[in-house]
Amino acid sequence: MKKIGIYIFDDVEVLDFAGPYEVFSVAFAQPDCQEEKLFDVTTISESGEMVSASNGLRVMPDTSLEDAPECDVIIIPGGKGARENEAYNEKLLAWIRARQVSTKVIASVCTGALVLANAGLLDGKKATTHWGSYERLAAFSSVEVQRDVKFVDEGSVITSGGISAGINMSFHLIEKLEGKKAVSETAKWMEYDL
Repeated sequence: MKKIGIYIFDDVEVLDFAGPYEVFSVAFAQPDCQEEKLFDVTTISESGEMVSASNGLRVMPDTSLEDAPECDVIIIPGGKGARENEAYNEKLLAWIRARQVSTKVIASVCTGALVLANAGLLDGKKATTHWGSYERLAAFSSVEVQRDVKFVDEGSVITSGGISAGINMSFHLIEKLEGKKAVSETAKWMEYDL
């Protein structure tokens, strides 16, 4: 199974992490074989302690940055906490830079793109974010902001637009990693209209 790591933090937007979590958690390749999962999903917070997501939802992560396993994909969601805190969290930024070497894809949802930009992963690349933060992302002069798209795939770095766009990006990642059949079976199971 491929390993998916989703970073969570105080004031993370719930659907930013819960959408991708659900898509990867229920992904399977064959009809009627839901027990044969394609991905193992791990939630990660800086300290491994409980976080308070947007609207007061409390979430207990699986592990901390220090103890996080190697992952095939790392997802950085957005929200108020990303804009105001995590984009400047030096411990997180250093961890992302270090993991870039061994991770197939580092992705962001919504304003998680600001975290990737501050970590230097978007230098010279096309990227997107929530429409309300296009100008924030454009402040990084080396980032070519793509507007009105669900996601932008730059190979080892993928950014997605706001909130629900993380679901579309997750299906794109499943296709990239496991093929179209896995996408169609997972979308059918979720009753999600691609």
